[in-house]
Amino acid sequence: MKKNKFTDSQILSILKEHEQGATAKDLARRHGFHYQTLYDWKKRFSGVENVSQLARLRELEAENTKLKRLYAERCLEIEAMKDVLSKKW
Repeated sequence: MKKNKFTDSQILSILKEHEQGATAKDLARRHGFHYQTLYDWKKRFSGVENVSQLARLRELEAENTKLKRLYAERCLEIEAMKDVLSKKW
């Protein structure tokens, strides 16, 4: 997985600069990222005020991913059991 070169606090400070009126391309040049990344961050981190909220958001995303994986595995198990039970001996 690709490692992010910006910390959570750096991302939030860049987003605050953008809210204060700095252009996306100017921020991208100054900090060294593609300007589209700013809009991706904005979409992902909208409503986040501080680093602790961002850390909680990341924890919830990780937990959500784990639960989705478990759900998919259980669905496959249930389908396999249905297939076995539906066969006539």
